[in-house]
Amino acid sequence: MRSVTYSMNVSLDGYIVGPDGSFDWTAPDEDVFRFWIDEIRGVGVHLMGRRLYETMLYWETADQDPSLDAAMLEWAALWKPLPKVVFSTTLSAVQGHARLASGGPAEEIERLRAEPGEGEIAIGGATLAAEAAAAGLIDEYRAMVHPVLVGGGTPFFPRHERRVDLELVEARTFSSRVVYLHHRVVR
Repeated sequence: MRSVTYSMNVSLDGYIVGPDGSFDWTAPDEDVFRFWIDEIRGVGVHLMGRRLYETMLYWETADQDPSLDAAMLEWAALWKPLPKVVFSTTLSAVQGHARLASGGPAEEIERLRAEPGEGEIAIGGATLAAEAAAAGLIDEYRAMVHPVLVGGGTPFFPRHERRVDLELVEARTFSSRVVYLHHRVVR
């Protein structure tokens, strides 16, 4: 069965964006960006909320930008054809290789797991991940922890009254002091 993974950049105090909605502290250095390129190779479909979709929309046409370096062009070449499912109550259409979800995260994940296909089912966005986590659907948490305290904002982990035991799969420290933590849910 295809794994459901939740990966995001996160501050040390646990937020994916600060209280003002900014995430400028997540700009990756070359090593971290190369890591994200390698990670996306294992993704078969990416589920995301509207805000993340709108943020990542740049990459649908980024290959037209003459200022991009080789790594950014490689990311764009991997991202653009990747199937994406967008969860939104406000969007009526999406661009690129994306489609609007017809149901909630649980129904969509169940449908994707039943279909033939390879690669992980990746979830991006805290609100969407919180819904999937509440339904017990996330198999792996992958946090790229940045050495910054932002003091509030959107939390990486959902706030609910359910314990989830995890086992550490991988930990890696980059030269930029960013730490990658990969945990698997113990079932």
